Amino acid sequence: MSNPIVLSQELAREADKRWDEFRASPAYADAEGYITSELAEFLRRAFAVSDFMLKNCTRNPEMTAALFESGDLFRGYDGEAYARSLAILLEDVEDEAGLSRILRLFRRREMTRIAFRDLSGLADLWETMADLSSLAEGCIAAALSCLYDRHCVALGTPMDGEGHAQKLVVFGMGKLGARELNFSSDIDLIFAYPESGETRGGPRIVTNEEFFIRLSRRLIHVLGANTADGMVFRVDMNLRPYGESGPLAMGFDAMETYYQEQGREWERYAWIKARPLAGDFAAGDRLAAALRPFIYRRYLDFGVFESLREMKQMIALEVKRKGMADNIKLGPGGIREVEFFGQIFQLIRGGVVPALQERRIYTVLSLLVQEGCIAPETCRTLQEAYIFLRRVEHRLQAVNDAQTHVLPKDEPGRARLAAAMGFDGWASFYDCLDAYRAAVHGHFNSLLKMEESAPEKDAAAEPLAEIWDRPRDDADIRSILQSAGYDDPEAAFRCIKSFRDELGDQVLSREGRDRITRLMPLVIAGAGRTDDSCIALERTIDLIRAIRRRTSYVALLLENPHALDHLIRLADTSAWIMRLLARQPVLMDELLDARTLYLPPERSELEASLARNQAKSDPDDLEGHMDALRLFRQINTLKVAAADITNAIPLMRVSDHLSDIAETVLRRVVEMSAVHLFERHGTPPCDPPLLPGERGFAVIAYGKLGGLELGYDSDLDLVFLHSGVGGLSDGRQPVDTTTFYSRLGQRVLHMLSTHTAAGRLYEVDMRLRPSGAAGILVSSVSGFREYQLNEAWTWEKQALVRARPIVGDPRLMDRFQEIRREILAQPRNREALRAEIRDMRARMRRDFPAPEPGQFDLKQGVGGMVDIEFLVQYLVLLESHRRPEILRWTDNVRLIRSLADARIIDEITAYFLRKAYLTYRSMGHKLSLREKPARVSDDRFIELRERVTAVWRRYVGTDSTS
Repeated sequence: MSNPIVLSQELAREADKRWDEFRASPAYADAEGYITSELAEFLRRAFAVSDFMLKNCTRNPEMTAALFESGDLFRGYDGEAYARSLAILLEDVEDEAGLSRILRLFRRREMTRIAFRDLSGLADLWETMADLSSLAEGCIAAALSCLYDRHCVALGTPMDGEGHAQKLVVFGMGKLGARELNFSSDIDLIFAYPESGETRGGPRIVTNEEFFIRLSRRLIHVLGANTADGMVFRVDMNLRPYGESGPLAMGFDAMETYYQEQGREWERYAWIKARPLAGDFAAGDRLAAALRPFIYRRYLDFGVFESLREMKQMIALEVKRKGMADNIKLGPGGIREVEFFGQIFQLIRGGVVPALQERRIYTVLSLLVQEGCIAPETCRTLQEAYIFLRRVEHRLQAVNDAQTHVLPKDEPGRARLAAAMGFDGWASFYDCLDAYRAAVHGHFNSLLKMEESAPEKDAAAEPLAEIWDRPRDDADIRSILQSAGYDDPEAAFRCIKSFRDELGDQVLSREGRDRITRLMPLVIAGAGRTDDSCIALERTIDLIRAIRRRTSYVALLLENPHALDHLIRLADTSAWIMRLLARQPVLMDELLDARTLYLPPERSELEASLARNQAKSDPDDLEGHMDALRLFRQINTLKVAAADITNAIPLMRVSDHLSDIAETVLRRVVEMSAVHLFERHGTPPCDPPLLPGERGFAVIAYGKLGGLELGYDSDLDLVFLHSGVGGLSDGRQPVDTTTFYSRLGQRVLHMLSTHTAAGRLYEVDMRLRPSGAAGILVSSVSGFREYQLNEAWTWEKQALVRARPIVGDPRLMDRFQEIRREILAQPRNREALRAEIRDMRARMRRDFPAPEPGQFDLKQGVGGMVDIEFLVQYLVLLESHRRPEILRWTDNVRLIRSLADARIIDEITAYFLRKAYLTYRSMGHKLSLREKPARVSDDRFIELRERVTAVWRRYVGTDSTS
């Protein structure tokens, strides 16, 4: 086993000298029998770089001998080892003095062990930090337990109003809370107790507050007093409510009120790492949960930027102070800058991304990569720097168990530190340290757009501030608006003034009003640069109106000018997107990264992203899962829409992406629903019997989803099938097969269509199932076949042309495909079929309201989309018995291609049908995004409509209006 300490010739001589000093001590005589040659070499090198190790081993013969004999120097501990050892040592403790002495002697032994393992390379950074943290926790818990019992004897047991005993909760903050304690660290603590009340059973009655304050005071003394045996840990209580002027212990209600009413951003920052580590853990978890909304906002908290910027400026100013250059914690590129880098993202995003509610900074950095917040290279650099800096910190402090972070200035001290870090000299060590600190400081400086102190100003917005501050309807204002790009400055002015007057009548926080005042000139300037400036202005103001009380989102736009640019660009093009953002402002975070906003993920990326999101949620929190699914759909639909309106993707890919989103969501919904039913009722009997992982259930998509032509607000036309047969399921609550699958279908529908705070996943239409609304919700696959063979109407066969299985067991989905081909490929009478198609088309047209005079309905108009769909379905039903290859696809574009390949229609006809269909769909998409009906002026697409009508007459026989 190699030792990481590199000894120069001079240090080797110093090591020999120190080894001789140890050998001359009584401790060596007591421990000699346990010192192997391997241990001797480890000790010799450790003594060379740590006065603390040499002093402890030399001056404490009994401790040294016992430590060497135990073999603990070469053995890792589990997390409970310290608590077990202390429980034995304190079993017969009689008084506070005895408690104090035992804790100090125990700490001395274990710190010697930890220093040895760390310096000798037997423990890595993670073990060292965990051991130091566990040691502190064990000492705190043991001291608290002894002192609580003594106080209960002297003062009685503190009780709540219902007579339940109350205990103190000790929260570890900072590095102790994150289990990242360093070698000679203070321990930051906060004390709390659940409820007010009084003590009972003692010689006198005191309030719970007095009891716990007294207990806290003694606990601090036992841990932190410097006695002849030293101290256990220095205790810092400055993070408690009201700081030094606050009570040592507070009740839960008082703490919640304080943080709700007076909590500051730095206190949120401090609580990120907090955890209960002694006393009443269950009560501590309750308080931590109650404070979580204070620490992590339920939305993306861009409103915190200003406070974080101030915190960062304070750090930057402290870095510039004299003497900080060589401080590896507080200096430039130090440990604090790494921690601040990660914790900023936690404060901003932790409420929306629960995974970021993580205490350990190393893990946080990895999570930031997974969430797309930082680049993998940034993460690697910061993690490597963090490990290096923390190792330097431990070796600095292991020299003499001193709380220092300053690099040594003397040559012996530098040589000792470089050797302890495994370098052959100070120069090579310092070059490595300097490179890490420079990298950390560079990333730290990139935070919060801090090239200066705030985002760059939009020069065009400055003259527009007057319009918002002092709106007046005069020629100067109109001239300013016209110069800003508004063709109708009067309409723009009315929109601005109306919103300003509306805000004047409402109660807003001063901070919120100030943010809107700063934002509006930027909005006016940005909208003026768009093609339809008044529309863009009106839609953007409508969004700001919707989020005006949630000023964190206003701050997002102020802090990110490019996000505001994206927003106004989308407002210029799509009312649908703006309505979606107003309904779900959390989606505004997607505006921050144009790389992903205009690049919808592929199916595999969707599935991986959803799996990650669902893994973060509590398995038992159904509503949380449902909200996560809704947010997933909304985020990815927004990306598709943004790519669509900017022509970043073609029309066919728009519907493919929307279909991929729906299928990904449906697959997850079905699996979640099935797991619940299978756990409760067991496995139902099926034919064939279910294989591992199968559910005997499949979802068939009809209509637009079946035809891969899904739109932004399209319903999902679904049919549910199962492969069950008669009998009962085999679980603890058995049910018959029909009931089992009906419940599964109902649960799927519930998850898809129920309104939650995040909206609804999809509108679902189940009327295409056998017997329509009168039929059972989930049909057996055999019953579905019988119905299609013997009872289904022609329009149901038409619908089957566009049907495809999208979720479920592969064998069951294959069975559906067989049935579809069997049904559609039956020979049919040409004239009877033509008559039914004409009749169905005429009835459909009568059922839809006619457009206004001078308008053409893209869907229902003569020569429109539905005529093409009916024509394709007619030809598929007529010809598939002799050309079954045309049944391969379900979307109209590829069906038309298949009809041409099978020579059922000629290439020219196929070309014009495809062109007309895609043209209509493209225009329909654009109108949908603007929230307009699928209608255009009657003078549009005349040639396409005439050609479609001519093809209809050629094949179906008469005009589709007949």
